[in-house]
Amino acid sequence: MTSIADNIGVVTRRIQKATLAAGRPQGSARLLAVSKTHGPEDLREAIAAGQLAFGENYLQEALDKQTALGDQPGLEWHFIGPVQSNKTRAIADHFDWVHSVDRLKIARRLSDQRNPDMKPLNLCIQVNISDQASKSGVTLAELPDLARAIAEFPRITLRGLMAIPDPTLPEGELRLNFRQLATALAELRQDSEPAGPLDTLSMGMSDDLELAIAEGATLVRVGTALFGVRTTR
Repeated sequence: MTSIADNIGVVTRRIQKATLAAGRPQGSARLLAVSKTHGPEDLREAIAAGQLAFGENYLQEALDKQTALGDQPGLEWHFIGPVQSNKTRAIADHFDWVHSVDRLKIARRLSDQRNPDMKPLNLCIQVNISDQASKSGVTLAELPDLARAIAEFPRITLRGLMAIPDPTLPEGELRLNFRQLATALAELRQDSEPAGPLDTLSMGMSDDLELAIAEGATLVRVGTALFGVRTTR
């Protein structure tokens, strides 16, 4: 049975190989360990292997882990689940990144509730790139106006886009979805109005990270390949 540290090594080598194959600089795609439903001891093992960025879907579970791991310096916490209005204050207070914003109201609340003494909250807009009824996210048509509006808020930094394409799609269609997201980000960069670096494409998971990196992913969200099949929540 492989350890979490072994798994991190395997996935890191996959990322490095995919980055090289895409002709991109090493380090231009990094690993976000999706640790939902896995306890603090699993995260400690990952931290000991050098992994410091973790993605969480469930707020209370994440807050409990942050408390348990308060002795670990340098951790970077990403909220990647649906954001409910009644949870924006806690998310604004306890996370470095939010990947799953798809409404102006949520972005405004995160900005208003972010402590001005903290660094701005890094934010990605979630795009429903596969037009799945079961998934959150704005359409590509809605994206430019939302990005312009969000960029005006003072205590958040618009970093880029996130998507969760339909994993059952054939490889060619999945690759096209990733390419469409990359194209959408490039088009936002050409628009002079959205401020911020717009340097992040959060896409790709355990089974498709190579495709995502080939199309420009800068953050790949990997859980199963690191921690194994998650427990039922």
